[in-house]
Amino acid sequence: MEASLCTWSVFRSLLAILQWWVFNVTVIITNKWIFQKLDFKFPLSVSCIHFICSSIGAYLVIKVLKLKPLITVEPEDRWRRIFPMSFVFCINIVLGNVSLRYIPVSFMQTIKSFTPATTVVLQWLVWRKYFDWRIWASLVPIVGGILLTSVTELSFNMFGFCAALFGCLATSTKTILAESLLHSYKFDSINTVYYMAPFATMILSIPALLLEGSGIMDWLSTHPSPWSAFIIIFSSGVLAFCLNFSIFYVIHSTTAVTFNVAGNLKVR
Repeated sequence: MEASLCTWSVFRSLLAILQWWVFNVTVIITNKWIFQKLDFKFPLSVSCIHFICSSIGAYLVIKVLKLKPLITVEPEDRWRRIFPMSFVFCINIVLGNVSLRYIPVSFMQTIKSFTPATTVVLQWLVWRKYFDWRIWASLVPIVGGILLTSVTELSFNMFGFCAALFGCLATSTKTILAESLLHSYKFDSINTVYYMAPFATMILSIPALLLEGSGIMDWLSTHPSPWSAFIIIFSSGVLAFCLNFSIFYVIHSTTAVTFNVAGNLKVR
């Protein structure tokens, strides 16, 4: 009985990682296409649309379709535990979208390979979690490989590189906070999206409006088919909802370090 449960747990974890890989790669390529082909170079607005779609998707799953019961969270806990994770999640998504404007997808994903290292260091420094020396030793070739790749990258852009690098720190912090929320608060992935996405929309909407509102108005007046382009952008929001769900599903099924190591395998 225990062996069959262990086998099912491993299979579920592998299936979670596989679906996350698919949605992650699809969203990254779609975002790059939106920035380049549609000339919609507004990363804050794209991220905001993604979180709006995630809010609607989670509401439909829980409130309308009732596929999952709603886990009640006290208002104080929402601001103390979910809001910080939502804020870091926003920073992570925005930095990823900003980096895609300046560097190729392949280089951005290579830089993201640094995330396991930042996750281990953050858990050691901030959360006082200790790791075996072999884990520390395994980080050396990762860091060395990223430095070597950055030096020899033909499409190197310092701003895009820094955005992707700080995105690694944001990703590490996000996964650590999400792991704590999912494992200690007994959350599931869809309830996490249900509570996180509206906070993220609120955080991003005002900066997106102030910093990119006039640019979007100009884009609407000059683009040959803006409404068909908006359909594509909102379709990417549906994919982003699936991605956000899969992110928390992987973290819930594994750990923060495993999640980020799996991200490196995706890059390969």
